Amino acid sequence: MNMQRGDPAVQLQRLLEVMRRLRDPAGGCAWDQRQDAKSLARYTLEEAYELVDTIEQGDANALQDELGDLLFQVVFHARLLEEQQLADFASVAAGIADKLERRHPHVFGAGAGATQQAPDWEALKAEERRSRGARGLLDDIPAALPALGRAAKIGRRAAQSGFDWPDAEGARAKILEELAEIDEARAEADPARLQEEVGDLLMAVTSLARHLHVDPESALRHANRKFESRFARMEMLARERGVEFPELGPEQQDELWRLAKRDVQS
Repeated sequence: MNMQRGDPAVQLQRLLEVMRRLRDPAGGCAWDQRQDAKSLARYTLEEAYELVDTIEQGDANALQDELGDLLFQVVFHARLLEEQQLADFASVAAGIADKLERRHPHVFGAGAGATQQAPDWEALKAEERRSRGARGLLDDIPAALPALGRAAKIGRRAAQSGFDWPDAEGARAKILEELAEIDEARAEADPARLQEEVGDLLMAVTSLARHLHVDPESALRHANRKFESRFARMEMLARERGVEFPELGPEQQDELWRLAKRDVQS
């Protein structure tokens, strides 16, 4: 990781100039010139996920590169806005700085001081949503969010209006109710209802996670990584026995799963 790269303002200006050159019709990069906000969106999402993955894996050496990749996406989108004469990087940066100052009156407001109570963050965001014309609590939740994370955000917003279980036990009971309804759908052999009930179950799980102060998206990512590690361990153990894992019977696979759980704790 390189910590000696000079003035950040100078390096940011350099990055903006690199972006301008890449988009320059005369001598720029053909791939960069073809992009628009929609085509770039999936790359922006990928870079955000790669950054989160790097953070969760504790890979400090890769963090600088991943932050740079995401910053490039921000600069790219800002350049596209500038070409349309809608905004530029300076206005993007000014906008977020203004928002942070507005949301932290206990820090930046008149008479700000460390002894002042922090504002109600959600109340401030709700006022901003109203100023943008959002009428309902759920109006501005991005549809492109991963479904599990979006479900959790919907639940948090709904809870702000008091529409929520009083405690974790209520959310847990809802999960049991949804499991029973899944059993009914299975008995009816109704694929459409089964899909609906499974969706309701997943939504109920996010409610329980909220009451337990667990982020379901992070929890599921961790569970995915743990399962992947254990499955890889099973495959390795099978090869040590001279066979491939799919060739084993259910009892042998269960045995290797128990061994993998012992070897891979988290």
